[in-house]
Amino acid sequence: MDILIQSIIVIAVIVLGARTSGVGLGIWGFVGLFVLVFFCGLVPASPPIDVLLIILAVVTAASMMDACGGVDYLVRIGSRIVRANPKHITFIAPTLTWFFTVLTGTSHTMYPLLPVIYEVSVSNKIRPERPLAAATVSSMAGITASPVSAATAAMLAIMAPHGYSLVDILIVTVPSSFIGVILSCVYSLYVGKDLKDDPVYLDKLKRGEIHQVELSNETPIPAAGRRAALIFSLGVVWVILCGLFPVLRSVPGSDTTLSMSTTLQIFMMTLATIIYMFCRPPIEAVVKTPTIRAGLTALISIFGLAWLGDTFIGEHKTLLLDTIGYYAAAYPWSFAFVLFFTSIVLFSQAATIRTVMPLGLTLGIPPIFLIGLYNAPNTHYFLPTYGNLVAAIAFDQTGTTRIGRFIINHSFMIPGLIQSSVSIILGIALANIFL
Repeated sequence: MDILIQSIIVIAVIVLGARTSGVGLGIWGFVGLFVLVFFCGLVPASPPIDVLLIILAVVTAASMMDACGGVDYLVRIGSRIVRANPKHITFIAPTLTWFFTVLTGTSHTMYPLLPVIYEVSVSNKIRPERPLAAATVSSMAGITASPVSAATAAMLAIMAPHGYSLVDILIVTVPSSFIGVILSCVYSLYVGKDLKDDPVYLDKLKRGEIHQVELSNETPIPAAGRRAALIFSLGVVWVILCGLFPVLRSVPGSDTTLSMSTTLQIFMMTLATIIYMFCRPPIEAVVKTPTIRAGLTALISIFGLAWLGDTFIGEHKTLLLDTIGYYAAAYPWSFAFVLFFTSIVLFSQAATIRTVMPLGLTLGIPPIFLIGLYNAPNTHYFLPTYGNLVAAIAFDQTGTTRIGRFIINHSFMIPGLIQSSVSIILGIALANIFL
């Protein structure tokens, strides 16, 4: 009876947090934790400090780059690539949004590219829905392939005690995620009628509702933006090298080799300082960047939800193992659905990983298999309420990128499901091959 009441409490605060989204997930998580501890008598688990510190360090470095104009510089490069290859925009635009997410750890870098994708598509009589939907889905898929995303920080903190490194995670997620992106692009090539034959577009054109998009990305990018982007990119490469070669993490004059968690925390904060020294952004601008706002949202969400989840699971670990542990061990692939649908509710890959992935370990699912399932929480496309989707729909004046009559039959659903399915299946296969 106790576990039933506590389960209702946990589900209730998650639903309430999901309705407010953003930091609401975290603060409602603390409400649930308060009730479980002071009214139900549960002993709180240890807070997820390692994950929070990694995210804080990475977000600080990325925000320093953002304040210098480094993100704007990357987007400018992407815009030029898209314009230089208009006929292949359905492949190029999604590849770029995926890559920018991988590099920066956030999918919100795609926003400045949306008007460019739309303008190039319409100018070349390409149905905008095709590249816009694929690019939006791809930007989200890059989260689990990024070495500097909040989700990967959470995954690393969970898997490191079991002997798996950042490289072990990325060697599975990067190729599986990218192949999923490419196959979703292949599907998108054949979506809907060509623009010249689309009745909705022709009707809007006849009524004068299609206007030329005014692009504002020709403003000169300061040299500091280029330097910041280069320094941050080199820093990401160095992080990957540290995972590949542990000798780079060894302490001189000692037999100690630092963990990747500790290395990330030290290096990313140092990288932020290096960017500041060489690029000199207004220091007050750092805390106003979109990057730091997204990072702090992830911090608060994970802090509340992960602590709540760890406390609940720790209290009922034996019962969970006895009741569903056998089935989870026999059919570990089914855990992908748990990750998938939890992420739909939480709207956060990082919060999903930190809250749900420890449950998989508790149920006896091998860590290798869980690494293979790491792409499963990329589900922000499922409900057409996430910022990336709303923005893509808003930019498409032709009306081809849209929400369907039944809400979930929108432009992003099938490309997203293709990307998710392919990346999960390949992730499981690659994890068994490489790990």
